[in-house]
Amino acid sequence: MADSSSDSLPDFHGVFPYLVSPIDADGHIRTGVLGRLCDDLIASGVHGLTPLGSTGEFAYLNQAQRAVVVRTTIEAARGRVPVVAGVASTSTADAVAQAKAYQKLGASGILAILEAYFPLADAQVESYFRSIADAVDIPVVIYTNPQFQRSDLSLDVIARLAAHPRIGYIKDASTNTGRLLSIMNRCGDAIQVFSASAHIPAAVMLIGGVGWMAGPACIIPRQSVELYHLCQAARWDDAMKLQRRLWRVNEAFARFNLAACIKAGLAIQGYDVGDPVPPQVALTADQRGVVEAVLREQG
Repeated sequence: MADSSSDSLPDFHGVFPYLVSPIDADGHIRTGVLGRLCDDLIASGVHGLTPLGSTGEFAYLNQAQRAVVVRTTIEAARGRVPVVAGVASTSTADAVAQAKAYQKLGASGILAILEAYFPLADAQVESYFRSIADAVDIPVVIYTNPQFQRSDLSLDVIARLAAHPRIGYIKDASTNTGRLLSIMNRCGDAIQVFSASAHIPAAVMLIGGVGWMAGPACIIPRQSVELYHLCQAARWDDAMKLQRRLWRVNEAFARFNLAACIKAGLAIQGYDVGDPVPPQVALTADQRGVVEAVLREQG
């Protein structure tokens, strides 16, 4: 693999919605609705698209379904915004194969996610992410989520990975903003931080974050982009006023299954994205009413 220097890699920043994976009862990806969603999100001003994040139900799809989701997103984006495709596996070889396949399809970057069945030591965690970054010529965003992951990335591992020429970003989905500041202090310019919906994006932007990758941005893209621009302009009072309103979406979603919430929100907005993949279930009528109310409030 070419030893691209991080200086020549594309720059990722701003709002990257975690796309849903629209799927019918027979397991076919609804490419038409996914393409339309991508188009509309780009028209709303988002800065990139992330298929196969947690909202994309990557853990519930087979390899062929994942490839269709990524290809459809890349085709819909038509180079207008970067597409950072999620790669996740319990096996290093499988993760590397996915990353290579998505680069070949035209992905602008890889979001690397570690699934672990048995616990792993730091050296093994580091080796997984390093192997993915070694296998591609595009930027890698390392993803850390202590709530979901059996083996998380320690600050030492993050610092060592940040020295890799293609690992330029981290998306941290802990709810610990102090951890983000520790990463920034420790790694400096070697790695840029994306917030998750579990954080308060405006607060992460204030301490030096470059944007956020999150499921709720799928259903409130315009407002998310507005929040990013207010943060960029250092209009912190206005940003926090908007952030307080948008935070109600996160509060509502924290009560239910995330994919079910985003899919219900999109269905309310006219996108026939289908139900979450079983054994997950769609929201009940009452739960859907909560999502509807919070969306109405956002305008």
